[in-house]
Amino acid sequence: MSATTASRPNFLVIVADDLGFSDIGAFGGEIRTPNLDSVAHEGLRFTDFHTASACSPTRAMLLTGTDHHLAGLGQMAEFSERVPAFHGRPGYEGYLNDRVVTLAELLRDAGYFTVMSGKWHLGLTPETLPACKGFEKSFSLLPGAANHYNYEPYLPAEKKKSLFGTAESFYVEDDRYIQELPNDFYSSDYFTDRLIEFLGKEHEGGRERPFFAYLPFSAPHWPLQAPQEIIDSYSGTYDDGPDALRKARLARLKELKLVGNDVEPHPVVSPEAAWDSLDEEGRLLSARKMEVYAAMVERMDWNVGRVINWLKETGQFDNTVVIFLSDNGAEGNLIEAVPVFGREVTKAIASNNYDNSPENIGRANSYVWYGPRWAQAATAPGRLYKAYTSEGGIRTPAFIRYPGVKRQGAISHSFATVMDITPTILELAQVTHPGSSYKGRAVAEPRGHSWLDYLQEKDNAIHPPDHVTGWELFGRRAIRQGEWKAVSIRQIFRAPRWQLYNLADDPGETKDLARTHPEKLKVLLRHWDEYARSTGVIEVKWYGFFHFFWHVVRRKLKHG
Repeated sequence: MSATTASRPNFLVIVADDLGFSDIGAFGGEIRTPNLDSVAHEGLRFTDFHTASACSPTRAMLLTGTDHHLAGLGQMAEFSERVPAFHGRPGYEGYLNDRVVTLAELLRDAGYFTVMSGKWHLGLTPETLPACKGFEKSFSLLPGAANHYNYEPYLPAEKKKSLFGTAESFYVEDDRYIQELPNDFYSSDYFTDRLIEFLGKEHEGGRERPFFAYLPFSAPHWPLQAPQEIIDSYSGTYDDGPDALRKARLARLKELKLVGNDVEPHPVVSPEAAWDSLDEEGRLLSARKMEVYAAMVERMDWNVGRVINWLKETGQFDNTVVIFLSDNGAEGNLIEAVPVFGREVTKAIASNNYDNSPENIGRANSYVWYGPRWAQAATAPGRLYKAYTSEGGIRTPAFIRYPGVKRQGAISHSFATVMDITPTILELAQVTHPGSSYKGRAVAEPRGHSWLDYLQEKDNAIHPPDHVTGWELFGRRAIRQGEWKAVSIRQIFRAPRWQLYNLADDPGETKDLARTHPEKLKVLLRHWDEYARSTGVIEVKWYGFFHFFWHVVRRKLKHG
């Protein structure tokens, strides 16, 4: 199962949390991200890379190479524990189950030093921690979100349990729950500190093992918080509002040839008031949120630079495969209106006197998110944002840099998914997946496809044109074969209806072809039935839930 250490590369997989498609410079953004941009331009940038529509399902797919419904995250744990239909059902455990084997386990077995530092979101209990899933060293944020500074006054143990399902701790090092963080803790900085520390001790110890390093940031996920000096450097940058930013980003995407010149972006969909209808105070508050978001992204980039510099200083950069991605589309939801945990968050903020005034936003004692209009500036030309199976929710920035392959310094328009990463890394590491059995238990085989032949220019595409990929989360569904995609997401006021798009001509999903191409839709729906059957998708009538959700949103927007 292993090969000689000298012939195998290292791996550094970096995941941003809720980063939009065009947020970094190499993908059309104005945010200062020189370190990511440099590595992206040296490597291969993907324009058609897809994840799940939310964070923990994507992470499950990334680390196993298979569909999240098989891996235990058929639904996000925060939702599945509140929906009786999911209780006790295989694939809906809310954590990485025993029906999969992780990439870290396989690489550890093959002699790799496996290490992670950052957001886990794949299990809260002792038996589901990173240390039990193949990581030799780890420091992890366990739930899906937390304050980025060492400031959680509103969350005593009983509140932690009601909000995130654990009364132990938000953080864990190896198998030990951490109750106290350093006073100067800031998530992106500290995650990077610990990763470099783990790698440095291994390097200084003289053990000649290749490494697999996993650095999943919790930035720029809400709450939006960043160092003050970086926030201030963006002052005034977003004073023209999200529509102007969307237009500028789209123009830059065309200039960089990341999208076609004739692309038609999907219209913005939002219950929020339009920029022009806001008063001066409303615009100031909204723009300030975007300034903080930009500062979070810049700080994340600075930390990526620290890891890259360490690799260069130790002479390991060119023997390290660097993969970067976001876990889903930009976060456009109005968190305070989400029944699952919005009530807990907003009650906590109100009861503990968080200061969300414009001049204080971004500091430890503020707690904000930026909403659907700024999110759609980043997902253009795609439709909508995180939690939707439209392109805005599942198409994310991604790139791979490794001098050991031919296809570098280029742009790829080939369809790819997060499930491809495990088989790609295994092939580069010369490690064979065990198939359907691992250490005496049955496991799911990868559904992804290795990129290696494509990277070595042996193939012209990663997946064949008849390849089928499905998505489902929160009852929102999609199925894609080649450039054709069927989507079912309109579930707010009525039962869902399938729509059909040709992404080659319409990446913005603006022209529904369901009525003009009924036979094509029938073919895709047969594929959907097979996908749902083979992955164990549980059908729940979510549209009543989303009707309630939007009722809450409209009421909050009307009454404040």
